[in-house]
Amino acid sequence: MHIFWKDLKRYGFCDKKKFLIYFFKYKEVRFLFWYRTDCFISKLMLRKYCNKYGLEIFSKNIGEGLFICHPIAINVNPKVVIGKNCNIHKGVTIGMENRGARKGAPVLGNDVWIGVNSTVVGKINIGNDVLIAPNTYVNCDVPSHSIVLGNPCKIIHKENATEKYINNHI
Repeated sequence: MHIFWKDLKRYGFCDKKKFLIYFFKYKEVRFLFWYRTDCFISKLMLRKYCNKYGLEIFSKNIGEGLFICHPIAINVNPKVVIGKNCNIHKGVTIGMENRGARKGAPVLGNDVWIGVNSTVVGKINIGNDVLIAPNTYVNCDVPSHSIVLGNPCKIIHKENATEKYINNHI
């Protein structure tokens, strides 16, 4: 539950006294609350939100400070590992490949921003401070401090790639 408060801080909601207001006003907060809580009721509520918004986020290897912007049609494979301060937007798929040289699931570092409708697949490593542009297909390793765009993915080195994209760091 402690991680949930860090997730909430990423949204700029730091006042714990207003938790119920945030909870009933924002579906992102409700989803994260049930996702980070581990009890029977949370599993039922999580299933409800997954069905209602098309969310399939079953990985328990997601670091603190998760920011889900517009939680609709997001798929994260259970074997995916995601670091701290990750932003995931609607339509994102982070999955595994079942055969070939990249058989397995991705590992994402800290401070990764994933744009709308992007896809990250295979046993690849995404470094720290990486911005994945909207509608990008990533199936190769990405070094830290990079911007990735297009299909096939083009990698552009840039220091502070996620500056002004990732707010309220944990």
